[in-house]
Amino acid sequence: MLSSEQIERYSRQILLAEVGPLGQERLLASTVLLIGLGALGSSAALYLAAAGVGTLGLIDPDRVSLPDLQRQTIYTSSDLERPKVEAARARLSQLNPEIQIESYRQRLTAQNALRTLRDYDVVVDGSDNFPTRYLVNDACVLLKRPFVHGSAVRLDGQVMTFLPREGPCYRCLYPVPPPPETIADCAEAGIWGPLAGLIGTLQASHALMFLLGQTERLRGRLLLIDERTLEFNAIEVRRHPACPACGEHSQLRTDNFAQRDYRVSCEL
Repeated sequence: MLSSEQIERYSRQILLAEVGPLGQERLLASTVLLIGLGALGSSAALYLAAAGVGTLGLIDPDRVSLPDLQRQTIYTSSDLERPKVEAARARLSQLNPEIQIESYRQRLTAQNALRTLRDYDVVVDGSDNFPTRYLVNDACVLLKRPFVHGSAVRLDGQVMTFLPREGPCYRCLYPVPPPPETIADCAEAGIWGPLAGLIGTLQASHALMFLLGQTERLRGRLLLIDERTLEFNAIEVRRHPACPACGEHSQLRTDNFAQRDYRVSCEL
């Protein structure tokens, strides 16, 4: 049952028919893991904490650097050189001291993915590279955990929630990773800060809607955003029967998952 302080803190969203007191209690009992505390993850973390998600897991191996401050608004200049998980934890605790925060200052690997992800209701993937995205997808498929994908580079962004066994997975959307020489990251191509914040905010919204049971509109919908034209387009993505991860003859196995090296190959 909600306390009087909780009713006051979350009053504006409790008023929503999609939330209400029972929905708020559901959020307070939920767990979300954020992979990557860059522009997407840090923006998502702020809104998830503010909304009252009971437990937030934060995973990132990096420290705050000066170029980060242009778009990673959870940090300030006083956080420079601090581990991101440490700085983010401090900020989120100030924003909402009643939630629990678990921090993992490490890189997500095939060796730690299954044991880390299994404790969370939903995963928000703010990583900036294809090996980690395929790793997150495969671990979530094995664990039957939903995850919210987001990416942003230059002035283009996309968001999609993957619901294992209920819709397509990331490999249905991208069966084969693009050649490394064709991929430009933020350091090479640049990124529009407000777009990255928007993508992270949308990821938080998707995660909250899932936790509240509002899943129908999330299934199989890829949202594309073009900040040059200010256009939003939704594309339907179907589950592929022959997908090596979620298809009828999936090649994923828990017994050998830890032996995979996604830095060498993302293919199954």
